[in-house]
Amino acid sequence: MSIELVIDGKQKDLGDGFVVRRALPVVQKRMVGPFVFFDHMGPVDLKVDQGMDVRPHPHIGLSTLTYLFEGEVMHRDTLGFEQVIQPGAVNWMTAGRGIAHSERSASIRSTPRRLHGIQTWLALPTEHEEVAPSFHHHAEISIPEFSLQGARVRLIAGEVEGQRSPVEVYSPTTYFEVLLDKNSEFQFARAEHELAVYAVNGRAQVGGQVVSEGQLAVLKSGELLHLKATEPARFLVLGGEPLPEPRHIWWNFVSSRKERIEQAKRDWLQQSFGAIKGETEFIPLPST
Repeated sequence: MSIELVIDGKQKDLGDGFVVRRALPVVQKRMVGPFVFFDHMGPVDLKVDQGMDVRPHPHIGLSTLTYLFEGEVMHRDTLGFEQVIQPGAVNWMTAGRGIAHSERSASIRSTPRRLHGIQTWLALPTEHEEVAPSFHHHAEISIPEFSLQGARVRLIAGEVEGQRSPVEVYSPTTYFEVLLDKNSEFQFARAEHELAVYAVNGRAQVGGQVVSEGQLAVLKSGELLHLKATEPARFLVLGGEPLPEPRHIWWNFVSSRKERIEQAKRDWLQQSFGAIKGETEFIPLPST
């Protein structure tokens, strides 16, 4: 069996009844390569006057990567960036020493809409944990898309078969989307990377074990990924080289040092992360 662990994504309410499915972190598995956080948003049909409203909140020590299948999200941050992301594009924000941002439904709310996507966090290597914050938007057309072993692949971050994503990651990373037809098969190997696969929709056999929508299957170290679709399916392959030091995660803060997280708490309480144009709300520091 090539699978070390299968994680069932747990529902998490982000506020106002907007629920996501969270697959990382869990007690049994805190990281897969540099990935420390994995949220599956939707698919959800938003009614009139309903939307996703993630109020301004802070980050340190990580990069966030947002990737949509349907709908639109407006990103605003303390650097002054205001960017709508649409399906197939990538929003890549590096927090480094500190940034705050908001994420809200971008479309006009007078009509029903659909939202579906993924947000992940990637921990920064220790030598980059305090880099200056930055934000980059990569349009859909810039994301490499190609056929590999008969499957359609979109390379979100990292390198695969000589193709390279424009997303400038800070450590060796694998992150791509695979679209599979019924009864099709797909194989991928990268022995030096920790790897996991997530079923966005549909199901497939992973090393002979069925993995269904909402499940993250973590592979054993060095194992070949072998997907065999039992129906049309969309999977994400994610991972990378493991970081040598463990990471502490508290709320939206990630660091190799506990004292750095304590400093970030104080900075947020003192509103030292800066202001976001057009925003007056914020998420208070949790009590626990």
